[in-house]
Amino acid sequence: MLINHDTRCALDSVVDLVNSQPQIEGRESLGDVAALRRFVEEHRVSEVGRLGQDDVSAVQAVRDRFAEIFFATGDDTAAATLLNAMIAGAGTTPRLTDHDDYDWHVHYFAPGASLAEHLAADGGMALAFLIVAGERERLRRCDAPDCRRAFVDLSRNRSRRYCDSRTCGNRLHVAAYRARRREASA
Repeated sequence: MLINHDTRCALDSVVDLVNSQPQIEGRESLGDVAALRRFVEEHRVSEVGRLGQDDVSAVQAVRDRFAEIFFATGDDTAAATLLNAMIAGAGTTPRLTDHDDYDWHVHYFAPGASLAEHLAADGGMALAFLIVAGERERLRRCDAPDCRRAFVDLSRNRSRRYCDSRTCGNRLHVAAYRARRREASA
């Protein structure tokens, strides 16, 4: 599956946003304006003005809707319904831009959009592209029993089982190896 740079960045932002939920990390990762500003800077979100506590609440609401698309919706139709509402509510206005030394690319958020609208528009469109391509099953949760993190499986053969941000796969493989060694020596 070929995904352009902008879609990949938007998907990465959506994944990190979903993974900031308290039920994923055990604590609220986007609980204040400073944390939200760090998220914006880490993801190089453009055209973001002054942020306030209202932005924190609005982004948390968008995050919950993205999580529902990742984890709760059973089929493409339900996911499309959620995405359509999110994208429409964000006032999506596609436009070409070439800011900050980037080549031409499309922004889906309207000029002057809030951060929540910006994330809903760009992230919603990125997820919509996956549905259009018949690739919604690439939205996954880590298979490690002690990890609940989301990720997008962009591997060629759709075989990725563990998140990137931890060494979940390595930990499980080492644990299985050690269990086999114990069993063999017993």
